[in-house]
Amino acid sequence: MQEGAVLITGAAGFIGSHLCERLLDEGLSVVGIDNFDDFYDPQIKHHNISNCLKNNNFQLIEADIRDRTAMDKTVGGVEIIVHLAAKAGVRPSIAEPLLYSDVNINGTMVLLEAANKHKVGKFVFASSSSIYGNNKKVPFSEDDNVDFPISPYAATKKACELICHTYHHLYGIDLTCLRFFTVYGPRQRPDLAIYKFSKLIEQEKPIPVYGDGSMMRDFTYIDDIIDGIIAAMNKCEGFNIYNLGESQPITVNDLISAIEKALGKTAIREYLPLQPGDVNRTFADITKAARELGYKPSTPIPDGLAKFTAWLRQEK
Repeated sequence: MQEGAVLITGAAGFIGSHLCERLLDEGLSVVGIDNFDDFYDPQIKHHNISNCLKNNNFQLIEADIRDRTAMDKTVGGVEIIVHLAAKAGVRPSIAEPLLYSDVNINGTMVLLEAANKHKVGKFVFASSSSIYGNNKKVPFSEDDNVDFPISPYAATKKACELICHTYHHLYGIDLTCLRFFTVYGPRQRPDLAIYKFSKLIEQEKPIPVYGDGSMMRDFTYIDDIIDGIIAAMNKCEGFNIYNLGESQPITVNDLISAIEKALGKTAIREYLPLQPGDVNRTFADITKAARELGYKPSTPIPDGLAKFTAWLRQEK
């Protein structure tokens, strides 16, 4: 990896805080940007980043990625940008599509403009498996047609990938887009399934299951995702798109059973209608990432859930 500062947007979030910690452990200088959005309790994000703040190689800047002046000032002098910040979530994007478009698309363009102005040659963008929509072919490959997103969130991620390619083509920025597949682990957002299910099972409250529970997700443990991001940073050359997943999808019903086993408790399942924007399944083909990045996820779901539930109980 190049010498010099790494700039991470969304640094206080779930994935961002883990990435900051790993890079700091490797002795790198890290500049983190976060606006501490109230999509969920900002105090959780402050807690996420608290260990990083004790490290002299870490600088936290509280700013919005849409703020051109702040981004212009911050980007100067960094070696690589890892852009994780976004308005996240499929269902909330249906309620607030204009906000999702503004933050995700305009914010990404502000960063790319600043990167071009300051000659930051490497840029890693966090995309999402949601852009595959209800792709009938599985597993999902980077070469598949992704012209049919079914939520505004997914559409913004697809748009950002196109914009990233444009900036690579016009200005020669080395640019890598990473399509994350349902990341989980300690510090996971509280609105996501594993966190929400685990918390409700612990409290002996009903858990909402949308549909009949046959929906499938390719759950990927946070440590494996961080390995993939760092590999992509080290080999950020040209323009590339990679899937980062576990490539072992399971049904929601089987996930709940696995959480029950990890917690030693029985879930009360409340089956509800399917939600608009939710895809039927996600399943990553990770052949390209394995071949070109050396990506090799090594945390099966029982092991990952054991680590997550241990963290959850410790955080009480």
